[in-house]
Amino acid sequence: MPEDPIAYSELAALTRRFEEVAEKHDREFGITKSDLTAVRLQIGNLDQKVEALDEKIDRNQAQIIELLTQLVGHRPDAG
Repeated sequence: MPEDPIAYSELAALTRRFEEVAEKHDREFGITKSDLTAVRLQIGNLDQKVEALDEKIDRNQAQIIELLTQLVGHRPDAG
């Protein structure tokens, strides 16, 4: 029984289209994954900057309290 050439060419065309779409999805997934990695790195950098700012604010607040204490003449934690 001979194969149907029309059916064979249709099957080949469908297979090609399927493979093209699969490759496109793989590329897009790779790009998305790369973008997410970049975002994670940026978030990590932002977290470090926020932590550094928190520490600086704490130091500045401590300095302000010390200066105010010197101006007033007594320590607030002394009672």
